[in-house]
Formats: sequence, structure tokens, C-alpha cells
Amino acid sequence: MGSRASTLLREEEIEEIKKETGFSHSQITRLYSRFTSLDKGENGTLSREDFQRIPELAINPLGDRIINAFFPEGEDQVNFRGFMRTLAHFRPIEDNEKNKDPTASEPLNSRSNKLLFAFRLYDLDRDDKISRDELLQVRMGIRVQITPSWGCPTSL
Repeated sequence: MGSRASTLLREEEIEEIKKETGFSHSQITRLYSRFTSLDKGENGTLSREDFQRIPELAINPLGDRIINAFFPEGEDQVNFRGFMRTLAHFRPIEDNEKNKDPTASEPLNSRSNKLLFAFRLYDLDRDDKISRDELLQVRMGIRVQITPSWGCPTSL
């Protein structure tokens, strides 16, 4: 599997993904290895089912929303490039505003792009509004994950 990950990802692709996402060469190759291990169909794409096999997402109250973020509307597969673009939103914000090229597009992990990404996690019906019901769904999902043994009040 390790050789498969290194042979299918060309150096030019790595450089393009680096520019687009801000990930380092080593991060990209590690994430490609993870991507290929999740790709049970070995077709170069991941499905929602592939993501649902990740234990951390399966137990996360926002897991379904995070998984959906990887799939543009109407799509049921994501390739490695799309996978990396979505993951880039989770990278820390870099404080390099002073050296920023004014002609460059805003990084995927900028504050405004992170805010838009988080907003879309809550806006389930994609009407550009977070309704009371959508907010309650999130609240109830998180509440289910909190148990009395944690010493938290039950009236969250």
C-alpha cells in the first residue's frame, strides 16, 4: 500500500496541492496514504460509506455534517484533490498577512473561509440561513454525546 501511495501521486500534483491547500509535501503524502487506505473500492475516490468507517467520525455528533462537507451537492464520490481542499479548512490559520501577495486568492484556511465552512456545516438545507430547527438538531446531537458520568449538568 505504501508503494501504491507514492507511485500514483505525481510530483507535479503534490506541488499543485501544496499551493492550493498549504499542506507540506510530507503531509500530502501521508494524507494520500490515508486516502488510499480508506478507498476500499480502489477506484481513486471515497464515498460517504468510506468516511463512515472512520471511528472518530462515527461517534462525532457532527460526523454526518463533516462527511457531507466533502461532497459537493449532487456528488457521491470525492477524489484526492477534493479531499485535500476540504481538509485544508481544518489547518490552523497562518499569521502571514504582512507577506501576503495581494493578487493571490484567499487561503482555504483563512478566517473567512473557515467561518463559511463552519456555517455550511449547520445550514443543512443550504438556504444561506441557519434555522432554529437546524440549530436545535446540532444542540440535540451534542447533548446526546454528554453523559451524566462526565459531571455535566443535564440541562444544557
